[in-house]
Amino acid sequence: METKLTLKLSRKTIQKAKHYVLVNNTSISKLVENYFDSLTLNEKKEEYEISPAVKELSGVIKLKKNFNRKESYGKYLNEKYK
Repeated sequence: METKLTLKLSRKTIQKAKHYVLVNNTSISKLVENYFDSLTLNEKKEEYEISPAVKELSGVIKLKKNFNRKESYGKYLNEKYK
């Protein structure tokens, strides 16, 4: 069941949100719903919609099956802080 919610936000925030939803082909309602769901994700393990930006980036980097992320990050940090 859907329920109406009224929010008070600054005009600038609303303008930015409207631009975001236009570019990402979604709605402000869905954006707020996804945000609230993400806040309570630890409380309930439901799936939520993945944003178009994340979908677009998904699969961009191809890693070897035996790639060790922790080892690679450790090497990176060692080089960075020599």
